[in-house]
Amino acid sequence: MTSALSASNFDQQHLWHPYASLPPSYPNIVIDHADGIYIVTQDGKRLIDGMSSWWASVHGYNHPVLNAAITTQLGKMAHVMFGGLTHQPAIDLGKKLLSIVPVGLDAIFYADSGSIAVEVALKMALQYQIAAHRPTKQQFASTHSGYYGDTWHAMSVCDPVAGMHSLYGNQLPMQHFVPAPPMGFERDTTQQERNELTAFFVNNSDKLAGFIIEPIIQGAGGMRFYSPQYLQLLRQLCDEHDVVLIADEIATGFGRSGKLFACDHANISPDIMTIGKALTGGYMTFAATLCTRKVADTISQSDYPALMHGPTFMGNPLACAVACASIDLILSYDIEARTANTQFVMEQQLAPAANLEGVKEVRCLGAVAVVELNEAVNMPVFQSLLIENGIWVRPFGKLVYIMPPYIITDDELITLCQALLKVVSAYLTQVSLIAIG
Repeated sequence: MTSALSASNFDQQHLWHPYASLPPSYPNIVIDHADGIYIVTQDGKRLIDGMSSWWASVHGYNHPVLNAAITTQLGKMAHVMFGGLTHQPAIDLGKKLLSIVPVGLDAIFYADSGSIAVEVALKMALQYQIAAHRPTKQQFASTHSGYYGDTWHAMSVCDPVAGMHSLYGNQLPMQHFVPAPPMGFERDTTQQERNELTAFFVNNSDKLAGFIIEPIIQGAGGMRFYSPQYLQLLRQLCDEHDVVLIADEIATGFGRSGKLFACDHANISPDIMTIGKALTGGYMTFAATLCTRKVADTISQSDYPALMHGPTFMGNPLACAVACASIDLILSYDIEARTANTQFVMEQQLAPAANLEGVKEVRCLGAVAVVELNEAVNMPVFQSLLIENGIWVRPFGKLVYIMPPYIITDDELITLCQALLKVVSAYLTQVSLIAIG
């Protein structure tokens, strides 16, 4: 216990955590180890991880197949520069990716994080338009409620009003935004909505290098599910107006939405796609930006043929090796059937939350479930209830959500959902009493 307190105290004073102050307003939980679907605190408390470590550890922790892949590669080389050199894990991963991604994607840029993959995608789209002799196409468009990362240009295409980067707004490049896609996976896109989006392209396409969107599921911008029809319309409009369609599948890729890639719901292929998170099964930071042969060739045959980006750890062999193993595991799962079952269980188990006073809505899609509250979560209160009930989730704003690992059993998923119901119910009662007091 003493060592745990000591570690926590050091952490409080010296280590910044995501989207937190230093020192933080409440302590971070010290984790000693993790195995399967469980993370274990330094004092021995086992918590079901309902977040898959921010949607990345889809195979759980300490997986023998992934351990073996990374250990085998470690015996050969942990890293070698990608400039002027290549290696078999990068080649193997490239072949594997091109065999499963939407049709037409044919060239791959290995990045070192999701945000960097988005930066590369934006640079790629801009360079493509310059190479295609469309010099006025210098800006980007997106929808409200989108989130694409925390680096500079990635921030510029995130929601400028409701997003988390408004502090930097005056310094960010000015981009264009349309209303968020209407909520509802099975909802038809109305004629008025089609007309409004069409009018936006007609009025702005001469300025647009690309349009970036999270297909089907908008993640950190609100955990919103929308119709494949919207994505189909967007693909059509980008084609008609020579705008590069960028699909950010960093969170949705590799099965999370119920399809291997969320674009598959709409049967469309983007011009550029970003992937990350589940790519390595949560073992290493790694991402990729893929594009069509048309985009790649147009850039390569221009006066400026080099894509001017090159991370130090680009194509890291350890990451490539473990990514190959992670993809093989995902393909072995019958991912559509598995996520459909996950959605069914979560819908059944979390339905009672909709009747709780203080809950706005419960929604599920694929291996994602959201309990949206009426008011923003008080995290110190909520976190203590999570630990007490043996689960770990990480709400933001009004959203309490889970993205469980794919390896979770039905019994374990039911346990997670029932514990979450207890936490949400107890939390709403507690904050109601605080408000009355």
